[in-house]
Amino acid sequence: MVNADDHTPGLPQADSGSSLEPYLASTPFLNFTHPRVQAFVAQAIEHAQSPLEQAVKLFYAVRDRIRYDPYRIRFDDASYQASAVVEDGYGWCVPKASLLAACARSVGIPAAIGLADVVNHLNTEKLRARMGGIDVFYDHGYVALLLNGRWVKAVPAFNIELCERFGVSPTEFDGHSDALYQEFDAQGRRHMQYQADHGTWSDLPLDKVREDFRRFYPASLVSAAEPAPHERFENDRPLSSFSR
Repeated sequence: MVNADDHTPGLPQADSGSSLEPYLASTPFLNFTHPRVQAFVAQAIEHAQSPLEQAVKLFYAVRDRIRYDPYRIRFDDASYQASAVVEDGYGWCVPKASLLAACARSVGIPAAIGLADVVNHLNTEKLRARMGGIDVFYDHGYVALLLNGRWVKAVPAFNIELCERFGVSPTEFDGHSDALYQEFDAQGRRHMQYQADHGTWSDLPLDKVREDFRRFYPASLVSAAEPAPHERFENDRPLSSFSR
């Protein structure tokens, strides 16, 4: 369980020394010492030497090797361990953010977990129905990485295949600028907007996410049973309406 003291309204301070220790530590969720995570990291970074190069390679590995799947939302603690996300090979934005944060810490890059509410996001009729007709995606997960003395935000949620099928430009990350959300679709139409940014935590605030989902979404979403093996988010048709 994450304490309230772990929460920062914005980005953490980019100080050196003990103030960064919470953003470098292994935790039950960000368990980067697990052999499965270590193997994932080693394969992702290849021969990259600098923290910036490593961060970029880790971003793309999490983005594209872990399939985005909001049809398989579970709320047991074990499902949010970085090692479990690697084993599953899929996850929605929050577990994917946990994995990226864990991978970054494994190579000595300070990393924090952030949550934000967004609207007009990648969605389908089926997912919207499961969300009770609500278009706000509460507690959308992102990662803050300390690179070259400043924090940058990155969202590794949407794999390239999903973006291509849904006609959305994928999120790209160069380590210098924030890589957040697809504000526009591939045709340049506005696709999403921020509603609120809740700040960052030194560990995954899963209790907050659970409480918010119970507050805003139907109980069936929070207690959803495991979907059928053939039920894949990218196989559904995306919503065709966009805000201009």
